[in-house]
Amino acid sequence: MMDILTELTRVLEARKNSPDADSSYVASLHQKGLNKILEKVGEEATETILAAKDAQTSGDNQHLIAETADLWFHSLVMLSHLGENSEAVLNELARRFGISGHEEKAARKP
Repeated sequence: MMDILTELTRVLEARKNSPDADSSYVASLHQKGLNKILEKVGEEATETILAAKDAQTSGDNQHLIAETADLWFHSLVMLSHLGENSEAVLNELARRFGISGHEEKAARKP
């Protein structure tokens, strides 16, 4: 099975510089700029939080999964816009693996 993050990164990069914003949602976000992308990340974060609260009440996680996918997708668009990708985030998570969350947080520079 193809690594979905690798394939998504490839697609996002291809559409990042596409001049055809009418046919590509990703291209339209990039053309609108970072503020629009950040607005979408914030919107999706809020929707994910609300879906989590609903899931706790209903016991159905499907909407939560869909909203989390939207949040991850828009976060990847944000990273792409700023010249990064999922590999950089995965590398950071790998670096933290085996380190206490308290230790990692304390080691961050202000």
